[in-house]
Amino acid sequence: MADLIKELVSGVVDSALKEILKKTRATGTAAKRAKRRSRKAKSGGILADIVEAAFRKPAKKQVSRRRTAASRSKLRRRSA
Repeated sequence: MADLIKELVSGVVDSALKEILKKTRATGTAAKRAKRRSRKAKSGGILADIVEAAFRKPAKKQVSRRRTAASRSKLRRRSA
């Protein structure tokens, strides 16, 4: 009877360990894939960078937009 219980427990422990090891292997490969980074393709070197910088437009300043009268009245109706 003791041998039967011991065998049952060892079987459960073995299967649990196999399951855990299987899961850690799967996550390990996923982690390796996530670490890879794409490299920036070189287009033309230093001269191309200088030419591109010369023709690039500066970023536009963001302008704040005022609410329209209709949207303000909707807002007033909701809050009241």
